[in-house]
Amino acid sequence: MRVIDASNMIMGRLCSYVAKELLTKDDEIVIVNAEKVMITGKKETVLERFKTERDVGSVRKGPRFPKEPDRILRRTVRGMLPMKTSRGKNAYKRLKVYVSIPEEFKNSNIEVLEELKNKHINNVISLLEVSRQLGSKVRVNDSSN
Repeated sequence: MRVIDASNMIMGRLCSYVAKELLTKDDEIVIVNAEKVMITGKKETVLERFKTERDVGSVRKGPRFPKEPDRILRRTVRGMLPMKTSRGKNAYKRLKVYVSIPEEFKNSNIEVLEELKNKHINNVISLLEVSRQLGSKVRVNDSSN
């Protein structure tokens, strides 16, 4: 089992990396600190895109889009997996995403992937801020926030 810290990582890069790892290897991947993932783009356009995605499921019988940061991140990885095959479904079942760090993973070896971190991009918004704009009442147990 691999535990990955998602703090200050770019969401698209992280999700594509995790999807590739799930498809090529048979181990379980746990992502912690999902609320600290960064989404690139102007704040207004990112929020507009997520709000229209959320509203599709409430206006008509469309797909339900999550509001919580851990579920948004899990849904993004799901979009990068071949879900119509058993290989993609089995890979998706091996993914776990958490807001902050649960007690069971505090003492484990947490990986920090430096190549996926946000280094120079200025126009970013955190997934926590996006989920709060969508109406989520997520609580962060981390003492650093």
